Amino acid sequence: MATLKDIMTKDPITVRPDDSAQKAAGLMKDNHIGPIPVLDQERKLIGMVTDRDLAIKVVAEGRPADTKISDVMSRDLFTCGPNDNVKEAIRTMETHQVRRVPIVDDQGHLLGIVAQADLATRTENPEKVAKTVETISQASEAESR
Repeated sequence: MATLKDIMTKDPITVRPDDSAQKAAGLMKDNHIGPIPVLDQERKLIGMVTDRDLAIKVVAEGRPADTKISDVMSRDLFTCGPNDNVKEAIRTMETHQVRRVPIVDDQGHLLGIVAQADLATRTENPEKVAKTVETISQASEAESR
């Protein structure tokens, strides 16, 4: 069975807590991505910022574009390790209703990220992935209403 280090996207786009919301939004636009891991100076994962965070916590609240990422990032992190198997990533996604899972080492340094698309295209169990996507999408749709 594949481990997450075999299917993760290595060296994902990241931001620092002092970076601006505008910088994060630009990275999202230019790279066609939603969530971006937030790293401290030691490359430890300390948060995630999503396009939804920017829309709700910056735009909807009328904050300036130079709002710091640390003011709007999510600090609740749901991660896996590089040697965890695909089932663990699926379980994490289902349990926490997330579409991407950062992969960190024992010290909390970001190694990569696994998205639903990685599971769908790089695993041997597309049926289970399809069920996971459906479960997460239903919860996300209900939350956005």
